Amino acid sequence: MKLTFLGTGTSQGVPIIGSSHPVCLSNNPKDKRLRSSCMLSWGNNINYVIDVGPDFRQQMLRHNVNNLEGILITHEHTDHVIGLDDIRPFFYREKKDINLFAEQSVFDALQKRFHYIFDIDNKYPGAPNVALNAIDYKESFSIKEREVQPIRLIHGTLPILGFKIENTVYCTDVKTVPKESLKYFKQLDVLVINALREEEHFSHFTLQEALDFITLVKPKKAYLTHISHLLGFHEEVEKKLPANVYLAYDGLVLDL
Repeated sequence: MKLTFLGTGTSQGVPIIGSSHPVCLSNNPKDKRLRSSCMLSWGNNINYVIDVGPDFRQQMLRHNVNNLEGILITHEHTDHVIGLDDIRPFFYREKKDINLFAEQSVFDALQKRFHYIFDIDNKYPGAPNVALNAIDYKESFSIKEREVQPIRLIHGTLPILGFKIENTVYCTDVKTVPKESLKYFKQLDVLVINALREEEHFSHFTLQEALDFITLVKPKKAYLTHISHLLGFHEEVEKKLPANVYLAYDGLVLDL
């Protein structure tokens, strides 16, 4: 199985529109970050995406993705779901419903935002068909015979999900990890976790908070994502990280 980082930026992306911050002006491709998302791939062109943000179309084109089995959604914030309309080409080509996996509260929010997709009685003729798979963080589920364990996390005050697939955990937008969720972080091969910036933030791990959590759970390797320009230049930040911790960047592919 492969994990591709489709985007590693925060809600505004990097560079930010109109910003003169040095990181936003960087020529290093690793300092250019689309909104956070990743893709899990295995077998004969089986692809699942975690989150479908505003850069989804660009991400699919960049990686020449021509098949999408489904989407796992961590939470309903715009930078993680607003690209949902761009699943249309996959639906048109494959002529089958696109599977969505999320908590019911997320589907409730999406139904308001994308009423023309979800309203069966008034469905827009060009809208894609989706299959809603409501998940509970207390129960695992399967995607193409691979088990996925949702993990309860807290984003500010909002309950959200991380996902554990085999011995890899993908988490974004985390500020608090409940004690009952720690059991899913034991003896990991790979942990992906957010690290917004060095300064305190009300709903995201800072760099130090992310590093402290990595020290606590001791994965073999950890990759930082959901990064803002305020964290600094990719090359400079990487030099300060522990030996088993890396800054993820758009396009990075991990063999799991």
